[in-house]
This record gives sequence, structure tokens and C-alpha cells, in this order.
Amino acid sequence: MTQKIFGITGWKNAGKTTLTERVVKELTRRGYRISTIKHAHHSFDIDMQGTDSYRHREAGAKEVAIVAFSRWALMHELRDAPEPSLEEVVSRMAPCDLIIVEGYKNDKHPKIEVRRKDSPTQIPLNADEYSIVAIATDESLKEQSVPVLDLNNIAAISDFIENYCALSPAN
Repeated sequence: MTQKIFGITGWKNAGKTTLTERVVKELTRRGYRISTIKHAHHSFDIDMQGTDSYRHREAGAKEVAIVAFSRWALMHELRDAPEPSLEEVVSRMAPCDLIIVEGYKNDKHPKIEVRRKDSPTQIPLNADEYSIVAIATDESLKEQSVPVLDLNNIAAISDFIENYCALSPAN
């Protein structure tokens, strides 16, 4: 099964995470199994110094799985290897109805661009270059080459994604 992916992208502080969160909540409410991938442009750590799993990683483990009754996580240390491609990350994920990708602006999957009138960066992304299939914004935009959606109308944005990706709940 090939995973369906759809992106939410835009410049820093445009509201990508807020939109992603709201769309995931709406599509999940509609009965879809949604997974997400978040691309970070900086180093991050989900494990804290002193925990057993942190000690395992620091000792040199390439992968560390943490398993508990409520969730599990797998951390993979790159150890100077290149960052994996989006396709590599998608291939490791469990099957679902849709993977929503936040970031990965340069990859060729279809994306909604988030634009806010009060964002620090106001440069529009080129729709063709960045695979933008719609714009979600809180301002009125004229003469766009792709549909313009109201950033605050999560139902309409979710409808667009649902239709664009031809989603149907697996049940």
C-alpha cells in the first residue's frame, strides 16, 4: 500500500503547526486514521538527560525503543549520517488513511501554503516550484493560480484535503 501524503507548509511563524493540529483533529473526527511528520530545521531531543533511554543513546545505541502501556517511541540516532528523505520516513510509518507533513517545503508532495497577514515573512511561495495546490490565509488574495481557503474555516480546508486526496475511511 502506498501511503497518501499531503503537506502544510509556509514560512516560520505563519501558523503551520496550529493549522496542522486543527486539520488532524477535524479529519480524525471524521473517522480517518491520520499520522503526521514534522520537519525541524534545528536539532531537537525528545529524551532527557538521566533517563534510561538517554543513557542507552549516549552509550552508542543506533536505535532506542521506549515502550509503555500508553505509547511507544523509536528514536534513531543519525551519528553523522545524512538526514533521511521524506520517502524514507514515510516508509517506516504504519499504514493510515493520510500522513500530514508539516514542513518539507522543497519536496514534491502536494501542499497547502499557510499565509498570515501578520507573519514576519510575506514572500509567497511559488506554487509550481513548491507543489502548492492551495493557500490557506487570513487575508483576501486576488488572482492566485491555486484555490484560496479561509485559514479559520477548518471544515473547508479539511474538505479540500479530503477531496484532493480522495480519502475514504478504512473503518
